[in-house]
Amino acid sequence: MSYTIAQVSSITGLTTHTLRYYEKEGLLPFLERSYSGIRMFSDNDLRWLQLIECLKKTGMSVKNIRNYIDLFQEGDGTLQERFEMILGQRKRVQEQIAELNECAKTLERKVAYYRKAIKAGTEAVHSKKYPQPKVPDYAH
Repeated sequence: MSYTIAQVSSITGLTTHTLRYYEKEGLLPFLERSYSGIRMFSDNDLRWLQLIECLKKTGMSVKNIRNYIDLFQEGDGTLQERFEMILGQRKRVQEQIAELNECAKTLERKVAYYRKAIKAGTEAVHSKKYPQPKVPDYAH
């Protein structure tokens, strides 16, 4: 199937400006044009756009994405290099996930802190000087 740039923009949520930029930067080397010069996107182009957006979200630069696509075009002789690029990107994502998990733990502690303070009506509840209610031993 063939799609216009407006249709691809609607399907992907990418602006037409972004799609033109990707083409200019060599990220859509397979993109064909009609006889009158209109960009005609294929289902394969949509799959490439999905990969490009995935790689961008993981922090890969446009330059490195272009390098990956160039290697793809060179064929099977670049399989190992492309594999290593993807492995490296996966490792960076895993490191980002670990960092974000640590941030999430910190935020959870802050949520608990504020819930307790709001319930008590004061942050002093976290102070050792704040009188703690006496709870009978049998309540533990």
